[in-house]
Amino acid sequence: MSSSDNTNAIAERTKQLRRHEVAIAELNNLPSSSAVYQRNCNLYFRTTIQKATTTEQKQLDSVKAKLRNLNPSSS
Repeated sequence: MSSSDNTNAIAERTKQLRRHEVAIAELNNLPSSSAVYQRNCNLYFRTTIQKATTTEQKQLDSVKAKLRNLNPSSS
């Protein structure tokens, strides 16, 4: 993988990381009675805030692991 490709991959993962962090913050600020819809492929399904937060947290952890693999020197 070239340096440019690696830099682009790191930048993309960092964007994904921020998106998941923002989604978690927004979910944490919703009233517990709010309905939330979670995207699954091209469909949206109604779910609870807790389930949506858990899913976002798992995706965040996955992106963090991939980012660590791309940039092991910063660990």
